[in-house]
Amino acid sequence: MARVSSGLQYPERFYAAASYVGFDGSPRSSAKAVRSKFKPDTALILYALHQQATVGPCNVPEPSAWNAIEKSKWSSWKQLGEMVPAEAMRLFVKLLEEEDPSWYSRASNFVAEPVVDVQMNHNLKAEPVVENGTSYPETKTIATENGNSAETQDKDVVSEGLGSVAVYDQWISPPISGQRPKARYEHGAAVVQDKMYIYGGNHNGRYLNDLHVLDFRSWGWSRIEVKAGNDLPSPATVAPCAGHSLIPWENKLLSVAGHTKDPSETIQVIAFDLQTSSWSPLKTYGKPPVSRGGQSVTMVGTSLVIFGGQDAKRTLLNDLHILDLESMTWDEIDAVGVPPSPRSDHAAAVHAERYLLIFGGGSHATCFNDLHVLDLQSMEWSRPTQQGDIPTPRAGHAGITVGENWFIVGGGDNKSGVSETVVLNMSTLVWSVVTTVEGRVPVASEGLSVVVGSYNGEDILVSFGGYNGRYSNEINVLKPSHKSTLQSNMIETPVPDSVSAVPNATNATRDLDSEFEAGQDGKIREIVMDSPMKSKGEKSSDHVLASLRAEKEEIESSLNKEKLQSLQLKQDLADAETRNTDLYKELQSVRGQLAAEQSRCFKLEVELAELRQKLQTMETLQKELELLQRQKAASEEAASNAKQKQGSGGVWGWLAGSPPPQ
Repeated sequence: MARVSSGLQYPERFYAAASYVGFDGSPRSSAKAVRSKFKPDTALILYALHQQATVGPCNVPEPSAWNAIEKSKWSSWKQLGEMVPAEAMRLFVKLLEEEDPSWYSRASNFVAEPVVDVQMNHNLKAEPVVENGTSYPETKTIATENGNSAETQDKDVVSEGLGSVAVYDQWISPPISGQRPKARYEHGAAVVQDKMYIYGGNHNGRYLNDLHVLDFRSWGWSRIEVKAGNDLPSPATVAPCAGHSLIPWENKLLSVAGHTKDPSETIQVIAFDLQTSSWSPLKTYGKPPVSRGGQSVTMVGTSLVIFGGQDAKRTLLNDLHILDLESMTWDEIDAVGVPPSPRSDHAAAVHAERYLLIFGGGSHATCFNDLHVLDLQSMEWSRPTQQGDIPTPRAGHAGITVGENWFIVGGGDNKSGVSETVVLNMSTLVWSVVTTVEGRVPVASEGLSVVVGSYNGEDILVSFGGYNGRYSNEINVLKPSHKSTLQSNMIETPVPDSVSAVPNATNATRDLDSEFEAGQDGKIREIVMDSPMKSKGEKSSDHVLASLRAEKEEIESSLNKEKLQSLQLKQDLADAETRNTDLYKELQSVRGQLAAEQSRCFKLEVELAELRQKLQTMETLQKELELLQRQKAASEEAASNAKQKQGSGGVWGWLAGSPPPQ
């Protein structure tokens, strides 16, 4: 459909557009008039651009967290930064023409003077959270049953319940019904079919064994009454525990390990049947690990990979065990390489069903922020290089994966709770900060839990509990934006210098984009991406946009080439490492054989020397024997001669008159 030009120049063209939209102070400027023409996100950006054009940059205090509408409006305005009024006017009209190409033909009149909209609430003292120079509001939803009227809650811009969050990547506290569980930390949490189950935990040093469920469809809590199972005569036989792991498997919840008042010698695995609402122990085979708590348990296929923790004597561990759930057999893994140091209260995740990632954790005296990777095929540990905004050391944090992104929430460093929620792209190992909270809030706690749920077709992170000086039983929800879950795909290793400058140039607008991407077809993204790149000189915004698109395509092409090259190099490196491993094994074998031969040769030389010595002794004896034999022969000959002489003479010879011998 062709657009109808108003034929007006600025600023009159802007004033006419503002009058048509309803920002003229007349009854048409009510929320109903605006929502009759535009979608909620469009109305919100129009409001922000109108404020920027008529009032200037946002310098008013941030509204309080309880006023979700004013918070969203303030945030939209604040995101425009120092945009000049003329540029805001142009973007306002451009957005209107995108949404309503024939607006001017239906406009009955226009105003010639700017109309300043109603100012924000100046009595509110809440401060914005600042991340990388960009302000983010802390949004909190207020349900209609709190007494707010329709005029207070602009349902076009902000709707009720969880849908009231117009800004992504922010923690909010949704309205929850039902009786909440007792405040706790170091509990287990798992999601099965849009329901989050909470089991056990620690409250004031007392271990718990209660089981609660939160339905994401109604956002209502309920407690599950446990029935007696076949192997457990009564629910009371399920020992209270903390520091355990709760894993969904088939139609059961598996509680693995954990600290108990009377610990057993080895890890115990008990299963809760969701159909019969009963606990029962799992019979396993093989040699189970020693009992522990604070370990990580990760589901990989049909196996549980267990790492670290601390035993009943509080000795830190870094051993690795696998429980095959099909055969219920334990297997202790002796992986090659350098494993993580002994630790507990760390986070673990699996990537591509092959790589186990271990991050953070703590010992008795310090906390860590190192990242270790275990290749589950070769069973080899490695410690890759981390990139981006590397998180600070922490323990007691919670981690959850959404696609190839690993979100890390909360934790502490023995001094205070961690306020940043960070995300790691497990393919590129690039960290980035999702959001930052202020004050003593549950998501800056140790021992909290985080799960992934679904609400209105979108993934949401749901946190519960924790301890930061006080125990919590609050629910907080964060909607990951497309930016937080996909931005790390745009970063490959290594990142060219020409590419690294682009996100910085568009950082102020990307954060604004994330608030309005849901439900939009990309029009607002194109408009907002124009604004910071707009020069005051000769280039028009359309030309700049075209240049940005061309540069984006070039960057993407370059990134794809770098990615292919990186993959090829990784493959070559893997092949080289495999060959090197084979050659090293062969070398070790040859060295072993050579050492054996050297030892054998040494023994032979010793034996040869002994034989030579014996031979010399035998030669000497032989000579002595020959000499004795000659002496004997001579002696025998002399004796024979003497005998003959004696026989031929004597008395008879004398009698016979034989003459005596001469």
